[in-house]
Amino acid sequence: MIYELRIYHAMPGKLPALLNRFETSTLKLWEKHGIRHIGFWTTYVGENSNDLYYILEWNDLGERQQKWDAFQSDPAWLKVKAETEKDGALYTHITNQILKPTGFSRLK
Repeated sequence: MIYELRIYHAMPGKLPALLNRFETSTLKLWEKHGIRHIGFWTTYVGENSNDLYYILEWNDLGERQQKWDAFQSDPAWLKVKAETEKDGALYTHITNQILKPTGFSRLK
């Protein structure tokens, strides 16, 4: 397994709308495409209180590419994205990293 850490840097005041989009639309579309999430986090104490962190689980980079491309081009996703960003972007940028577990990691 490999894991993808994605960080959405929300526009000021837009984090609630971003969270709502994930909860009400994005997760359903991910399920349709077989995209598996490990969890989602926001900052409770500390810097970057306008960021959303989440981790996705992949068998390999090939699976990631195939499923992510299918999701990104899904007309239902494109419609949701357009509707939820009609008043402007929800985030300034996304940071992502592909992570490989260490030998002593609980997640393998």
